[in-house]
Amino acid sequence: MYKPFLEHLEQSMFQRFSLQSRSIPAGLESCTSDRGRSPATIRSWCYQCPELRKIRYTYIDAGSSAQIFNSVIYPNHYYDLPLLGIDFLSFGQVKNLIVMDFQPLFQDLVYLEKYIHPLKVLHDKYPELSQNLEMKFYDANQYFSKYLLFAKTDPETVRTRVFEAFQDYLNLYWQMLAEATPLDDQSDIQRVVKAQKDYDQYSADRDPASGLFSSYFGHEWSEKFLYGFLFEDAMPLATGVRA
Repeated sequence: MYKPFLEHLEQSMFQRFSLQSRSIPAGLESCTSDRGRSPATIRSWCYQCPELRKIRYTYIDAGSSAQIFNSVIYPNHYYDLPLLGIDFLSFGQVKNLIVMDFQPLFQDLVYLEKYIHPLKVLHDKYPELSQNLEMKFYDANQYFSKYLLFAKTDPETVRTRVFEAFQDYLNLYWQMLAEATPLDDQSDIQRVVKAQKDYDQYSADRDPASGLFSSYFGHEWSEKFLYGFLFEDAMPLATGVRA
């Protein structure tokens, strides 16, 4: 279901940036499992360029039982832009969850006005994709914006309105990146370094997908994937204390 999203992301990136492949630890690029009701394959890609230090995206194809597309785009540390976070999940034909946001590194008013307020026009364009759902694993006031798209919807809406919103959010993000002024003060750059590391730690500690990865590909592979690729700047938690 989400392969057109992946293809559009790739086309959009390769048109704009001089991308280089970024290494993925051996064994984590892909994996196949027959543990679930349907065979599942997971595949990941990772790139970098002068403007973006890490562009990662992952696709899980478990046939009719699950289709998942996840991506996070990290700007280079001399930009203080938000991260672009995308999670699209379909389980059968009845449960489709979409999450898309400019994920702020900081919550001060000046930062939010500069980088988050421009999202309002797009957010208002897609009211049916902003459903004020409860966040069970995350604090909505940390690393999320008030213009988050977060909805449960149907396959037809995914193919139409969600795909339109995806293109709009992506285009605005590229525009903001093109207009951004690089930081030149080392203290500001180090503040961004810390914020991105903190984001990885916060996300790895709470990511509910860890259980999904484990169910398909086993706990050991899942932990390596979580800390070795998805959130590589995070430190693994002690056993049994994941949020």
